[in-house]
Amino acid sequence: MRNYSILLVDDEEIIRETLGSNLRKKGFDVTLAENGAVAVERLNHNVYDLIITDLMMEGIDGMEVLKQVKERNADTMVSILTGYGTINSAIEALRLGADDYMLKPCDKTEMLLRISRCFERLELKKRVKLYEGILPVCCKCKKIRDDTGKEHGKGRWVDMEMYLAGKVNVEVSHTYCDECYDELKKDIDDYTKKDENQ
Repeated sequence: MRNYSILLVDDEEIIRETLGSNLRKKGFDVTLAENGAVAVERLNHNVYDLIITDLMMEGIDGMEVLKQVKERNADTMVSILTGYGTINSAIEALRLGADDYMLKPCDKTEMLLRISRCFERLELKKRVKLYEGILPVCCKCKKIRDDTGKEHGKGRWVDMEMYLAGKVNVEVSHTYCDECYDELKKDIDDYTKKDENQ
């Protein structure tokens, strides 16, 4: 699993620190923001895979954080976390593009499960976008022609797994035995190094 980045926005220090610590222990790269203004400032300088934001905060609230995130990158996942949830706020958050809506206090196991689902959807979005943009796919062997940095039609043909892992950092499926997966990883690393040297 790749090291996903999370921006955690909450004006309650105990929640921010406890949740941040729990997420770091699970291997996530977590950045904390104590309010919406700090979150927006961090969004100006960094890209995150997931934003988890409190809904009710002074100044820039969670809905505004959600809007700012989606304006910058519609694919960034956003989860609203609130102790003041209502049907109206949930509907509004989903209308604005929130990917999840959780009520405090949230069970640690459930939260981790829902975060994992957010990342699964993120990977699926990436794959769909990638497939939509790919035209040169061999009808027989399913290899992709990588025209990056080359005249159209002059690129080399590569396996789909290598293209996905090397170009967009989408982890390949683990539908391989350990030996074949190790061989595939080596091929992907070689492909990525060749690409960097060109």
